[in-house]
Amino acid sequence: MADHVSSDARPSPARRAAATAALLCFAAAMAVGIAGLVDDPVVLLVCIPTLVVTVLATWLALVNRGVRRLLATAVAAVALIALVLFLTAAGITTMIVVIALVVASGLGARAAFGRHRPSGIQVPPARHGVLIVNPRSGGGAAGRHHLIDEAQRRGVVTMTLTPGHDLRTLAENAVTDGADVIGMAGGDGSQALVADVARRHDVAFVCVPAGTRNHFAVDLGLDRGDVAGALDAFGGAVERCIDLGQIGDRVFVNNASLGIYAEIVRSDAYRDAKLGTVTDMLPGLLGPTGTPPDLRFIGPDGTPEPTADVLLVSNNAYHLRSLNALGTRPRLDAGELGVVAVRVDRARDVPALVALESVGALHRFHGFRQWTSQALRVDSSGPVSVGVDGEALQLTPPLEFRSLPAALRVRIPPHAPGVTAARPGVLAALPVLARIAAGRPSRSVTTVGAEPA
Repeated sequence: MADHVSSDARPSPARRAAATAALLCFAAAMAVGIAGLVDDPVVLLVCIPTLVVTVLATWLALVNRGVRRLLATAVAAVALIALVLFLTAAGITTMIVVIALVVASGLGARAAFGRHRPSGIQVPPARHGVLIVNPRSGGGAAGRHHLIDEAQRRGVVTMTLTPGHDLRTLAENAVTDGADVIGMAGGDGSQALVADVARRHDVAFVCVPAGTRNHFAVDLGLDRGDVAGALDAFGGAVERCIDLGQIGDRVFVNNASLGIYAEIVRSDAYRDAKLGTVTDMLPGLLGPTGTPPDLRFIGPDGTPEPTADVLLVSNNAYHLRSLNALGTRPRLDAGELGVVAVRVDRARDVPALVALESVGALHRFHGFRQWTSQALRVDSSGPVSVGVDGEALQLTPPLEFRSLPAALRVRIPPHAPGVTAARPGVLAALPVLARIAAGRPSRSVTTVGAEPA
């Protein structure tokens, strides 16, 4: 059973023990590392510059073509080999011990911060539950988890999405036939479409994480590993109202991405060769000869912004430290959009961006902006590539984003683990862990709207 947190609850003995272990492992890692440097300070002088060269050369290889790419790749390879050889000669055992202690500290911190279970109301089993199954999502996840059999065992009617069928039509037909609860077993794009039908008819919705990444399920507090267990939401469950995002007349449950990422995802080759497509397209998008996207919008201070290399509009705000891993949304019921804009000066910003992104400190990059708003308008001189819940689209501007507060009734199984509490960066986390270890409420990781533990 997950250990849940609330705004005023004192941490449980398990969380206190985890916080204590996290602090002790972190202290041990620092002690071992410092002792190693005292014995051989040359390690620090060599390793840090070599690591920086490796990272920057790798990035330059990605954003350039031709001779520049070859030279940067060669420099990155030589620097990496030199770093490995030096560490092997200078004390790789110490490095392994430090890494192991840091990992242990991180695991302890994760357990200490715990999870929160958003508030809701207890509801009885569905009278006429319907589950729509996309058998192709998640590489055939529905078949691997026997979702049709599991649904029928629970008395839930199933409808299979086959080639030639329209998902929205299936969902509309299910409601017309009397469904009072409708679920979707598929990816986030499919979840959004069926959720839109549910909210239009004021029918409760069940998310079954049978897609590839299932980000929506994570932010609902579901266990992505227990796919069939999500079907228990058709029985006695907890129901809560959450927001949806909207772009034009299209609803999204997670986010819409514009700029560099949207252009890459729109490529026909991306689905089958992600890394190769990124390597091929990134130089033209973010390299020295690249042209910034034509995306015009109003920034958080009311000032018109002429462009952004990355513009992310989400259904509620992400706890964000890196674009590579968006993290989670502590809330889905704040009634607002989360907006992230990143603008890169191609001549000078790449080293700083790479360094801050690699350590999860993207918010310190001078071209980074994050704010919340109930609406956002994006203008452009031509069609705009947009990735909406992972689906590549090309839309005609202006693009009108808005939040749909409390638009969807979602049912969650009683045994769902809850949402992982937002975790601060390392320096900010240490005093929070100290509070938890001391048995005091961890105010810094509180999420409004959580049920008491």
